[in-house]
Amino acid sequence: MAQVRKLTFIHTVPALESFFSSLASERLPDWQLSSISDESLLLQTIERGHVGEDVADRLAKHVDDAKNGGSSAIIVTCSTLGEAVDALAAKTVTPLYRIDRGMAEKAVSQASTIGVLATLPTTLDPTTRLLQQTAERLNRRCKFVPRLCSDAFARLRNGDREGHDALVRDAYEALSSDVELVVLAQASMARALHSSPQHRPYLTSPELGMDHIAGLLRLSRMSSD
Repeated sequence: MAQVRKLTFIHTVPALESFFSSLASERLPDWQLSSISDESLLLQTIERGHVGEDVADRLAKHVDDAKNGGSSAIIVTCSTLGEAVDALAAKTVTPLYRIDRGMAEKAVSQASTIGVLATLPTTLDPTTRLLQQTAERLNRRCKFVPRLCSDAFARLRNGDREGHDALVRDAYEALSSDVELVVLAQASMARALHSSPQHRPYLTSPELGMDHIAGLLRLSRMSSD
């Protein structure tokens, strides 16, 4: 009988737990799923404008808790923490993934002029750097146009989803006229574009990230059998 493997998500937005569980269940139906949520990791990073040492240490503690709890793989779903995840992954035996790498690889393979839209500067900068690094690794010549959608995240935190979505749509429309493709740096932005016509294709991290990670995990499983 095959051993059931455990996948743990680390979230900074608790409302995304069920969404990612659904994505993982579709792609990795034989895996046991678990979640750790810590909104303070994101809120303190927003307040300071960068990932502080204490935030990185708490993230490392959550990774250790997941590993000690029997996880065979760990995914951090917050793009703001992506570079801290990479630093931890380099010294963590248990596979540790950032959610936005699959999106970055698809973006640079599809377009040479790419808009990067975010509602937080703490997400915009690491996402842009990830895209740049991915383009270099894949030997792709790409131009990136970062754009911050100011005030949208505050609207969302205050419960004004419609106001948030309107700001995201306006920023997307302005940015899409200058690029071939738009990357939405945060999963919370995707809903804003679902019901409106798009001038350019756009990519988000959850589905593409899970496709990418599930492929790596299946390959790892086949290689180890």
